[in-house]
Amino acid sequence: MVRRYRFYIFLFVLLYANLFFVHRTFSQNHQNSVADTVQNSPILDHAVMCEEVTDKDPINPAVVFSIKIGKVSCFSVFDPVPEKTFVYHKWFHKDNPSTNKRLTVQPPRWATYSSIQLRETDKGPWRVEISDRKGNLLHILRFSITD
Repeated sequence: MVRRYRFYIFLFVLLYANLFFVHRTFSQNHQNSVADTVQNSPILDHAVMCEEVTDKDPINPAVVFSIKIGKVSCFSVFDPVPEKTFVYHKWFHKDNPSTNKRLTVQPPRWATYSSIQLRETDKGPWRVEISDRKGNLLHILRFSITD
């Protein structure tokens, strides 16, 4: 009986040790993977919706825009940018995809923007999803178009 008891304790300790080391290895690999993604991806410093962009500055940032202004822009600044790469501005109107703009960003810091022309049918809720080249969502901007 004692021999069987020791055998079960030995198996339990062996199983527990194995799980511990597998978990540690997985955690380290996951942390390294996250670190690699962060190192190679641009970091979104800030982003705003605005009426226009002039001399690399957003003009009249807001969350509600009149249809009368004719266009609206999504302005984003990335700092740092480790290497030349792409980011995306994915535009949605009433949760339906409208357009997807691929934008280049370059080291060491980069500001970029995309715009859409407004039509009468564009009234209502909008959002722009900003993502990196791997599809990682960096930020969502929500805004509305009114009369």
